[in-house]
Amino acid sequence: MIINYIKIAFRNLRKRRGHTFLNIAGLTIGMTCCLLIFHYVSYERSYDDFHKDANDIVRLRIDSYRGGELRWKSATVYPAIAPTMKKDFPEVQDFCRLIDADLLITNEITQAKFSEKKGYFADQSTLKMFNIPLVQGSPATALTGPDKMIISTSMATKYFGRQDALGKQLKVLYDGFTQNYEISGVFKDYPVNSHLDIKYLVSYDAFKKTLLMSGDSSDPAETAWGWYDFYAYIQLKPGTDIDQFAAKVPAFSDRHMNSRESARKNNNKTEIHLMPLKDIHLYSNFNQEAEVNGNGQAVGFLFLVAIFIIGIAWINYINLATARSVERAREVGVRKVLGALRTDLIKQFLTESLLLNIVSLVLSIGIFYALIIPFDRFTGHPDTHISLSPHYWQLFTILFVAGTFLSGLYPAFVLSGFQPIKVLKGMFKNSVSGLLLRKGLIVLQFTTSVVLIAGTIIVYRQVSFMRDQKLGANIDQTLVLEGSKAAADTAYKNTFLSFKTAVTQQSGVKKMAASTNVMGQEIYWTNTHKRVDASGESGNTLYSLGIDAEFIPLFDMKLVAGRNFADDFGTERKNILLNETAIKILGFPNIEAAIGKKINSGRDTNTVVGVLADYHHQGLQKAIEPMIFRFRPGNRNFYSIKVATGNLPATIATIKNTWDKHFPADPFNYTFLDETFSQQYKADILFGKVFGIFAFLAILIACFGLLGLSAYNVIQRTKEIGIRKVLGASAQSILVLLSKDFMKLIMVALVLAIPVGWYIMHQWLQDFAYRISIGWWIFATAGILALLIALLTILLQAARAVVENPVKSLRSE
Repeated sequence: MIINYIKIAFRNLRKRRGHTFLNIAGLTIGMTCCLLIFHYVSYERSYDDFHKDANDIVRLRIDSYRGGELRWKSATVYPAIAPTMKKDFPEVQDFCRLIDADLLITNEITQAKFSEKKGYFADQSTLKMFNIPLVQGSPATALTGPDKMIISTSMATKYFGRQDALGKQLKVLYDGFTQNYEISGVFKDYPVNSHLDIKYLVSYDAFKKTLLMSGDSSDPAETAWGWYDFYAYIQLKPGTDIDQFAAKVPAFSDRHMNSRESARKNNNKTEIHLMPLKDIHLYSNFNQEAEVNGNGQAVGFLFLVAIFIIGIAWINYINLATARSVERAREVGVRKVLGALRTDLIKQFLTESLLLNIVSLVLSIGIFYALIIPFDRFTGHPDTHISLSPHYWQLFTILFVAGTFLSGLYPAFVLSGFQPIKVLKGMFKNSVSGLLLRKGLIVLQFTTSVVLIAGTIIVYRQVSFMRDQKLGANIDQTLVLEGSKAAADTAYKNTFLSFKTAVTQQSGVKKMAASTNVMGQEIYWTNTHKRVDASGESGNTLYSLGIDAEFIPLFDMKLVAGRNFADDFGTERKNILLNETAIKILGFPNIEAAIGKKINSGRDTNTVVGVLADYHHQGLQKAIEPMIFRFRPGNRNFYSIKVATGNLPATIATIKNTWDKHFPADPFNYTFLDETFSQQYKADILFGKVFGIFAFLAILIACFGLLGLSAYNVIQRTKEIGIRKVLGASAQSILVLLSKDFMKLIMVALVLAIPVGWYIMHQWLQDFAYRISIGWWIFATAGILALLIALLTILLQAARAVVENPVKSLRSE
């Protein structure tokens, strides 16, 4: 019996080749899109799930309040918090701390020399907590002691080639001194689907040693309750309820931080929050994140798009199957007269649905695996062989089975329910309920399509708005060099001045400036500042940027009051500049009132000599921070060089030669500032591209269904069209007749899409400090596009009926 069902199904599918092609094409595209999006979502949600104790590990983070107002939220905390929690709470099984270790590393034997930025000073417990098995070395002692370091296998190859790295030494150059570290372990390259990019780890004791060598004997890496540059993780004992544990943390904060005299005096409050390890990548976007994280809201939205796209394909099948019910009514009538039961007919039609879906499934899986590598490159995911997880394969399988069954079930019940007497007497016609269902499904398809079109326009406009917005600083044609770390303090100043003079004398160079940070980088240098003439007020956190006198003119920044720094002022290091936001937060009535005033930060008191207009130091996702500019000429962090547009390769080569003469022990690393600044928008640009592609494919699938329905509508009305043409109807009037019902449905879809699309995209835009408004014209444009696409699809079929000879259509019955 089953073989018979399959044979008949093949005959029917082969008989209606156009109908079959549209269904298979729509289903194949829908399933392929669903698999690709699931692949993307699966990867984004796989971050940190390789940790064996991931469910028990949380990262600590803090929120800081002043006078009840939130000042900042940070992904980093004070170094004393985690060990104190271990002492205070029996639920805490272990902890580890990490702090950035940006190092200039040299192998003096091979002369390999690189500036490394993907490593941390770390507690010994990090190896176990973060599941970092060593391929060489002892995990029990690899990070114990002040002069030890473990590196990844790729880094071992980078510095030692094919030689065994274990036990060998690398020289690290700090500002003004050097340190040799023993390679005490080598680990397999850390997984890329982690919120941390770990290429090397240096012992935490080594970090404490550097602080001691710099003159700080207070052991702040263990005892500080105000230095929030440390990533801290705690591992809870198995079975601990995280929510119940979190309820105990506020009392801990009050006991150890908020009860301190400085906190009470300044009306400051610190809150500690727990972030589950596996949530960090998608749901943590605070100050001082270790890496640029993803967007959980965008990933969730794409997941829904996958469901909608494959749903649109199944809607097409339902529409096409039920629309052709008149054509198959006589077949059903004959079968019933010959003794076929309704259950037999249901099985027959379900078999046809299953065959179509299986063929589409096989094609889609093949296309999915063919596209997976280029798709990963397009989305910026490395070729890590991380495909769909078993969870998402199970989800897709459930979706496929349910969709196949449900999409085939309704047409099967409709077709099998025809009464043979009415059908064979020619008294059968489509039911009102069937027409309403098809209209409802068309409305649903195009509502989704309009939302996707509008969403694509909004994403594109938001990204364009951020990229085109004036920053308040000119970052074009700016070459940024990483500053020297190898030069000794005693010689650095003179060497830097000589280098600067040599560079600025080159024909392709306009200006050069030194600074502690450049645009696009998050500023970690923060302090609490307070007006000396406002003793009753608590302090405010300002973000410090060290610059020289050339920094402001190089970037065409605007001074709105006072003056810039000048090299010939002997006491300039005691002077500061503020931005307009800092003026407001410090409570000055206007910018002129700040000039000459004293600002206190701990033991230092500085004088405001100028006010800078606000500028966007980071991307427009973030609000402008209150900033303080300090005079730090010749600092070692970054050198910004404004270059001419002509013959850039020659200019860069000349600068490199000059660099090699003055800083032979430092690698020459450069970037273009506008390119690195744009990297902040990379995730949003990618989301827009992915969103746009799948929006286009969703509309394409919907058009397949509309094409089939319009073609069937034309066939059903062939005789009517012939009569109208004989009676003198124009081609335009016939085209309007055939398209107006569909256009009405799409207009209804537009009305429904406006509130749904506005709400979804309004929520997405809340992630940006500076954002566009959602104008009415966006949905009008989306609606017009949907109408034009639908109209073109319908007219392709209607035009054939219009040009056909009416005599031919009237003779055929």
